[in-house]
Amino acid sequence: MLIHQNNLAFMQMSSVRNPVADLRALGIENASRVFYQLSPVELAEQSVARKQGKYADNGALAVNTGEYTGRSPKDKFIVKDAITTNTVNWNEFNNPISEEHFDRLYSKITKYFTGKEVWVRDCYACADQDFRVNIKVITSLPWSSLFAYNMFLRPTEDELATQDTDWVVIQAPGCVADPATDGTRQKNFSVVNFTKKVIIIGGSAYTGEIKKGIFTVLNYILPHDRQVLSMHCSANIGEDGDTAVFFGLSGTGKTTLSADPSRKLIGDDEHGWTSSGIFNFEGGCYAKVIDLSEEKEPQIYAAIRKGALLENVTFFEGTDEVNYADKSITENTRVSYPLEFISNAQVPAIGNIPKNIFFLTCDASGVLPPIARLTPGQAMYQFISGYTAKVAGTEAGVTEPTSTFSACFGAPFLPLHPAAYAQMLGEKMHTQDVRVWLVNTGWTGGPHGIGSRIRLCYTRALITAALTGRLDNVSYHRQAVFGFAIPDNCPGIPSEILDPRDTWEDKAAYDTKLKGLAEKFIRNFEKYASAADEEILAAAPVI
Repeated sequence: MLIHQNNLAFMQMSSVRNPVADLRALGIENASRVFYQLSPVELAEQSVARKQGKYADNGALAVNTGEYTGRSPKDKFIVKDAITTNTVNWNEFNNPISEEHFDRLYSKITKYFTGKEVWVRDCYACADQDFRVNIKVITSLPWSSLFAYNMFLRPTEDELATQDTDWVVIQAPGCVADPATDGTRQKNFSVVNFTKKVIIIGGSAYTGEIKKGIFTVLNYILPHDRQVLSMHCSANIGEDGDTAVFFGLSGTGKTTLSADPSRKLIGDDEHGWTSSGIFNFEGGCYAKVIDLSEEKEPQIYAAIRKGALLENVTFFEGTDEVNYADKSITENTRVSYPLEFISNAQVPAIGNIPKNIFFLTCDASGVLPPIARLTPGQAMYQFISGYTAKVAGTEAGVTEPTSTFSACFGAPFLPLHPAAYAQMLGEKMHTQDVRVWLVNTGWTGGPHGIGSRIRLCYTRALITAALTGRLDNVSYHRQAVFGFAIPDNCPGIPSEILDPRDTWEDKAAYDTKLKGLAEKFIRNFEKYASAADEEILAAAPVI
């Protein structure tokens, strides 16, 4: 319904809150219309009516995020103030910005909404109500509000009546910075202010900046203030309550591998680990859809329907059918949808203490095994190292897989020093019965450009074998340099693929590549060595 209040028109789907008053308290005044808590259907209709998107034949809304089709880590800032000066680990991902520059940008982005339409959504993060964080998302695009609906948890009408806002996210892609006066690197920016509990995002319509902004916040407040380990991981749970956690950066397979029809999905990207179990931060999934097919990923494929939001995909000419293989806009094509669009979602999204942890790495060098069992020391070493490849499209400027190290498999989102998260994980691994596995979802038979990507069906089968205990009683052998325990056989898997050296025609080339990767590990770990104990140091590769 359309309501008029003080000459300001707004669409309000909830009768229990006054969004106009909430906006004015934040300094946003004189918007032309305010749309509050709209349904996914209405937000999609508005997007199409404004020629900002189109419907795919499966009913999903497809949009183009414009210039930015991935995150821009160098343009993410944290306000350096009394709270953060001595607690944030300032680095290339945690870029400091002054309070004065934040205030200038905040004034600019709030004034941007003058005379414009604005969409407001109240939602929250953290499925465990003991750690709930209430969020108000304010956007200048209807489909950005749809993304917030899909990705965050959705309060009931009764909850809205009493929900206080803990954090505010304001996104306006049309609001651009002036680097000369605003303290930014370029026109786009994402700034977190822990004192004022506000995130402002301008110059970029990529919706991933919204969710990763909140993830950054939770990665600070949960470990620092609540003694909860925050994790960049997916998670699922079996019929008997056994929980599995999958660590890995974007593109390594977290979403795909946790979407197992025989297990319930807790979440695909962000979780907390308490003394009694784990919980999902989000209310939805944000999955890559490049080369998606019903055969390879049936659950994700089925979830793309009315209410889902597709980003940067194209269509077969003359049709409304999505061409998932087309990379012409970006390889980072995405879809967001509510968790319940997955038929076997765990509701509420809470699980028991994990029994199995999988470190997913996309090894572009092709020398790591498709699965290996890790000792506690090796697990800690790998967790702190966070080796993978940046897959094309997940960040601006990345067009080919590039080997990288990302501490705790999520360095761009970790405001605290990696040692803080590693120490918490180490304590949990030593006090609880947890098995840890390294899983390579990257290349085999040679490096990228020569070898081939490990088949998804093999990876799924190996993980299932680990979860069901079928790898408990097989024989293992040690990889020469890293010391990983590689299974000699696995039911349903060709034995010749289990040891990567066997897949290379040129064994000498494999040995050289393996040594080169080990040297990269050793050099990378130098900055953490002083904080590592003897068990972790002993797990380093030996050349």
